[in-house]
Amino acid sequence: MDYTDARRRMVDGQLRPNRVTDPRLLDAMRTLPREEFLPPALRSRAYADEDVPLPGGRSLMEPMVIARLLQLAEPRPGDRGLVVCAGTGYGAAVLGHIGVRVIALEADPALARLAKAALAATLPAGRVRLEQTDPTGGHPAGAPYDVILIEGEVPEIPAAIIDQLAEGGRLVAVQDAGGRQGRAVLGRRLGGVVTLTPAFDCATAALPAFAPAPSFVF
Repeated sequence: MDYTDARRRMVDGQLRPNRVTDPRLLDAMRTLPREEFLPPALRSRAYADEDVPLPGGRSLMEPMVIARLLQLAEPRPGDRGLVVCAGTGYGAAVLGHIGVRVIALEADPALARLAKAALAATLPAGRVRLEQTDPTGGHPAGAPYDVILIEGEVPEIPAAIIDQLAEGGRLVAVQDAGGRQGRAVLGRRLGGVVTLTPAFDCATAALPAFAPAPSFVF
C-alpha cells in the first residue's frame, strides 16, 4: 500500500470537503504516518473514513472527526496541551507536529506501548510526554493547559479536567447526546468561567474509563 498517496487522499477526500481548513493541521495530517499508530495487522485501515477498533474497547478516531476537533481547539505553536485517553498517540502527535508541548495520558499498557513507539518514530524527542496513568483526573502537575483534547466520547466532562484549563484555553471533546449521535463540544475559559458550546454532530467510540459506575435501580 502506498501510504504517502493514502495520506494525500485522506486530506483531499475526507478533510478538505468537511471544512478542515487550518493549513498547519492539514500539513500535520498529510505528513504524519498514521499507520504507525496502529498494530501491524490493522495498518491497511489507517486511512479509512471510520474509527479503527483497538484492544480494550478503544479506537483510533476517524480522520475527519479528530481533524475537526483539533481545528476547533485552535492549537498554536508554544501552547501547553493535554491529551486525555491518548490511545496510540495519534491526536497527541498531530498537536506535537503543530508545535504544541503535549502531555498525553493513557492508562492501557498495550496502547501506551504502541503510543510510545509511534511517537518516538514520528516526532522529535520531547515534543510529546506520555504518562501511563488514570486519565479521568487529568494531570494537575502540568496545568494550566491552553489546549485539552479528550480523545473519545464521554458522558460528561469531569470538573477536575475543566479546572486545568488556562485562561483563554480551549477544551474539545465528544459528549454523549443521550442515545443520539454524539456531539463535539468546545469549552473556553474566559474571565475565569468555562462555557461549553455544541459544535457539530459526530460519532466515535465511548471511553470505558469515563463510563458511569453501575447502580441498582429499585
